[in-house]
Amino acid sequence: MPVTIRDLAEKLKLSITTVSRALDGYADVSEETRKRVILTAEEMGYEPSFAARQLRRKRADTIGYILPTSSPQFSDPFFVNFLTGLCDEAALLHLDLTVTSCPPDSEKEHSQYRRWVQGNRVDGIVINRLRTTDWRITFLLENQIPFVCLGQAENGDSFPSVAVDERNGIARLVAHLVEKGHRRIAFIGASPQLVLQRERFAGYESGLRAASIALMPELISHGDLSEDSGYRVTVELLALPDPPTAILACNDRMALGALRAAQEQGISVGPQLAIAGYDGIKETEYTNPAITTLHQPTYEIARILAGMLGKLIQGQPLENPHQTIQPELVIRPSTG
Repeated sequence: MPVTIRDLAEKLKLSITTVSRALDGYADVSEETRKRVILTAEEMGYEPSFAARQLRRKRADTIGYILPTSSPQFSDPFFVNFLTGLCDEAALLHLDLTVTSCPPDSEKEHSQYRRWVQGNRVDGIVINRLRTTDWRITFLLENQIPFVCLGQAENGDSFPSVAVDERNGIARLVAHLVEKGHRRIAFIGASPQLVLQRERFAGYESGLRAASIALMPELISHGDLSEDSGYRVTVELLALPDPPTAILACNDRMALGALRAAQEQGISVGPQLAIAGYDGIKETEYTNPAITTLHQPTYEIARILAGMLGKLIQGQPLENPHQTIQPELVIRPSTG
């Protein structure tokens, strides 16, 4: 038979209330007693009743993440790494992770957030792929639900976040392409509604300005962060009367599509056409040629975010609620 909290209390010669409060981390139980209770619980194989614990603490012991996508993208290396980081840190914090997906700004997405928040399904939420005008932030702030973000919106001071310095990172990547002799550098961007597009395009503009290169509208295109869109846009760019000598994609998946499009046309990537991406997904290391990229530690960022959210749920202060990480420029043969 499973060990009960009554068995644990009898073994320790403590009241059931004391044992329960020790396990739940209440401050009115001494540290010595708490350690003794936890050690004995582990030795006896005691597992607290999840439902009873929820009722006592009025918490779900669950954090939520709604993947913002219009198509099944759990196979996307970025999301796989991000989800793995959330899972590992949530497990360390003894929290469950609930995950689903919804098309951005859809009624389904609105409904899912309302269900989770109003139904007390989760104690906090992780957000990524921030939008320039993001209803999710307004909704969660109004409902006083703890949340953390990858990226920083205009009102970023009002919520905890981990941001990657995308502007300076992309500017460094443009400088690298300029050093290789490129002046016609194309940019394959993402939806203008995304904060990452705003930041990465600003870095592209900054890099061109630093090299005294005028912005060329015909070299600026947009995709949807997929390989297919990278492929399609690259075919269009290479068909220009004066095509680019370098292509900078807003993410690695579009860079992979660009690589395929160039190779199908018999173009030697590296010597004839430079291609670079952003994210640092593992796949870029094994293409031929390997693709130059800006690597961001997605797995580690997700763990940081889950850890911050865990503290918010516990009512603990955050030492650094607004962290900024510098991406690493990884130079490979695709840029010569």
